[in-house]
Amino acid sequence: MTASPSPEPPASRSSSVDAATGTSTPSQLPAILAGPIVRRTRPHQLVLWLVTSCPLSLRLTLTPSGTTETPATHELDEATTQLRLGAHAWLQLIDLRLAAPLAEDERISYDLSYRRDDDPAASGWRSMTEWFPDCGYGDAPLPDIVLRSRYDDLLHGSCRKPHHESADGLARADRWLGERHTRPDQRPAALLLTGDQIYADDVAGPMLGAIHALIARLGLFDESLEGTDIDSGETLYARNETYYHRDDLLPAIESTEALREKFFGGARKPIFTTASAENHLITFAEVIAMYLLVWSPTPWQVIAVEPPALDETERERYAREQKALAGFVDGLPQVARVLAHLPTLMIFDDHDVTDDWNLTAAWEAAVYEHPFSRRIVGNALIAYLLCQGWGNDPDAVVGPLEATRRWLETVDAGRLDRAAHNALVTELLRFNGWGYVVDATPKLVVLDTRTRRWRSERHRPSGLMDWEALSEFQQELLGEPSVIIVSPAPVFGVKLIEGIQRVFTWFGKPLMVDAENWMAHPGAAHTMLNILRHSRTPQRYVILSGDVHYSFVYAITIRQRSFDVLAGQPSEMKRKARGAQNWRHNLGLGENSSTAQHSDSLAQVAGPRMWQITSSGLKNTFPDSLLDWFDRLNRWLYAPWSPLNWLTKRRRMLVEPFCPVRRSRGERLWNRAGVGHVQLNENGTPRTITQLGADEVDSRFEPDA
Repeated sequence: MTASPSPEPPASRSSSVDAATGTSTPSQLPAILAGPIVRRTRPHQLVLWLVTSCPLSLRLTLTPSGTTETPATHELDEATTQLRLGAHAWLQLIDLRLAAPLAEDERISYDLSYRRDDDPAASGWRSMTEWFPDCGYGDAPLPDIVLRSRYDDLLHGSCRKPHHESADGLARADRWLGERHTRPDQRPAALLLTGDQIYADDVAGPMLGAIHALIARLGLFDESLEGTDIDSGETLYARNETYYHRDDLLPAIESTEALREKFFGGARKPIFTTASAENHLITFAEVIAMYLLVWSPTPWQVIAVEPPALDETERERYAREQKALAGFVDGLPQVARVLAHLPTLMIFDDHDVTDDWNLTAAWEAAVYEHPFSRRIVGNALIAYLLCQGWGNDPDAVVGPLEATRRWLETVDAGRLDRAAHNALVTELLRFNGWGYVVDATPKLVVLDTRTRRWRSERHRPSGLMDWEALSEFQQELLGEPSVIIVSPAPVFGVKLIEGIQRVFTWFGKPLMVDAENWMAHPGAAHTMLNILRHSRTPQRYVILSGDVHYSFVYAITIRQRSFDVLAGQPSEMKRKARGAQNWRHNLGLGENSSTAQHSDSLAQVAGPRMWQITSSGLKNTFPDSLLDWFDRLNRWLYAPWSPLNWLTKRRRMLVEPFCPVRRSRGERLWNRAGVGHVQLNENGTPRTITQLGADEVDSRFEPDA
């Protein structure tokens, strides 16, 4: 059974004009439009996100399972930050602090009920059993959460493109969780979404039509635009160029050609991907509507999408996209249910804002010095703050959230103040607190690899993090025995692909091949590697990443540290360390305690051990034939005996690829949409690594025989 919020009785009609929004459309919308999404959870804190069509009173009832404790009901007025986004759209940010701690490793059911204070005819509290009747698994009438005492079981994934032809990895996570929801010890501690939760720069025509229909239905606030001949979002939505021709909205003058190329290029990029910026989201309302449409089935139920006027080629493309999008929408009830059960943490990558975001100093100069493109990036950042960033760590974004609240209150006749809008964009572009840490066991460190870049020459790729950001990262690692790192881009990529990117960068064309990897910038690369090999940083790392649209696993040992540690040691110790090259026995996998202990002793003599686990995409893949050739060539050109290895920054490392068990002969890169699942031993080493296929084809990753 899928989980679909049920239709609710319409609110009372009102024909009065709202002074702020300038609208008089009667409200006939469900009270809850999206959510609840469970975000940060701790024994003394529960963070929830939802969007409603009107102001509501909310209460949360928590009931531990398997106990005789009386359910605890919490009025949420003081715990909720309520932000008005439109005539019929209210963002509810719930940050409940609890005096008595919640139990760990137990199921706790919850009921988020509401009361409409704007409608006397709708008196009384409505339970989730009424407005979200299929929110529980099996016979459970309500959703539940489990606060795991250890971060030793995680789901993770990235790159969820609604109109991609593959199935949805988040819907697969729902089915997987439904099979084990009664077993707290089998529930993941968190769902980590590691980048590209939306594709603001690659939007299907039918999705853009749904976005505009939802903006009109909810009366989402409009804005004034600069640097183009359109003065507002309302004018934009009515223009012929709004579908598949948004690059034409830039003024046709020489100074905008660099911007047009970098931001709206839409040109084919050799080898890797095709940019599709013709429907790039522009306004704040468009980005907010996109979030609602990718996380909830309800917005689709309250709109009717009329196809726009298109030429024959565009109509064919629209029809193809519509077919792919229909399957995505069908799975949204399952997505809504899993997000109501699992604590979900997020971090942006480029497509949450725009392709190649902050790739080079030249890109930044072209984009941020033009008011139109600066506003586009800023709108995506505001929406990210409200829909993703806040829920990761509400305390870290108090300032930006308050600035956003003040800006939203400037609305007059349905349009937001332009000067206040520009000031907020500037504040968010300067903000450097998007990364965050979860003080769990092991500690979880989530990296911002987009806004704190190590700038190079104008046309060279910037480092993914600058010196100051990397120094702060190192401070979080000191003294920890093991750590989980989330890096949206893999720290250790496929060598052949990185080599191709290096060639294009050398010719001054990094944008042609998305040259965004840790090794592309010498300063950032060497600093990161020095941090990982530092004697006071952890002995064991698990690095979770995404971005690349295929999945792979590497185990890494830094050789240099092992030589330093072995200096002056007895010959017997040296012999044991050299014997550590028997990787299949010593990778720390499996439940055998002697293996885990042996892995610990080896770490003391063989330097830090790292497992990079890349899961991508949730709903995206790499071109099959191209990836197959890359995989084969990489194995041949960078075999252990190859002298090419000495031309890479990994020459002092031993990198051992894992292989998917369902692979073709020699295959190491897994090209199926899905969601990653990793389980850790007590010492922080991986016990199982699995890619749960969106098509139900799962594959474990194991050391190459």
